Amino acid sequence: MSDYAKLVASLSAADILQKWPVTPMKKISGIPTSSSSESSGDDDALSGHDSEQIKLMDELCIVLDNDDRPVGAGTKKTCHLLSNINEGLLHRAFSVFLFNEDGKLLLQQRADEKITFPAMWTNTCCSHPLCVPSELGVSGEPGSTDDINSLANAVQGAKVAAQRKLEHELGIPAGDAPLADFTYLTRIHYKSASADSKQWGEHEIDYILILKTKNDITIDANYNEVKDYKYVTAEELNTMFTDDSLVFTPWFKLICQTFLFKWWSNLDSLAQFKDDEIHRLL
Repeated sequence: MSDYAKLVASLSAADILQKWPVTPMKKISGIPTSSSSESSGDDDALSGHDSEQIKLMDELCIVLDNDDRPVGAGTKKTCHLLSNINEGLLHRAFSVFLFNEDGKLLLQQRADEKITFPAMWTNTCCSHPLCVPSELGVSGEPGSTDDINSLANAVQGAKVAAQRKLEHELGIPAGDAPLADFTYLTRIHYKSASADSKQWGEHEIDYILILKTKNDITIDANYNEVKDYKYVTAEELNTMFTDDSLVFTPWFKLICQTFLFKWWSNLDSLAQFKDDEIHRLL
């Protein structure tokens, strides 16, 4: 275990709440989608960035302990500042791999406007469940006994978030990405700095979701989020990896190196790859 992995594992929920501006789960009622008390609009760290992307930095991510238990809500800005990441702050994410009927994978190139990892090629959609009942996988109703620590609930929340972001980023309507069609496989814990910046990075427990769709789904890309997109075969993706002019997100490269091509070769029998583990790639 690396020194960093030991650091993250050592942080209790109390440590996390004391160290960072995180709203504890027990104090969240109704759970807003963004913070009003810690607005990012006039933040020096965000100076010069795209206004729409700055607004998104106020979204509330699910802050986690090392065992993927929700501790509270932290802004996207707080969760992605490298200074916080280097001290162990961890949040929940998802990664969607969308395959069409021909077995081709839909890739996207992140927009130049993105604050983290701009212009990089990556999997179909990667983002974060918000700290709201539906994306925690619970009802949020008064008196509810829904368990926020349940993996089944967390998976359901990740699917809801994935459906939302597929529409936001790529204009793929919910009808072309029904929740029932998402297949959850596993979780990956990784950390990476954004190569273009000394301020930003990722430190996530990433829920891997496979989505198999028709060939003729609707795509209407939001070009504030997505610079380009394309379907590729496994051979074409491997060729892209040899092109020095192309840059890929670190999580996508990690997943490709460890898991993706095994999944790709077995799209009709994915159940064999499903597990309850958190694969530590730190």
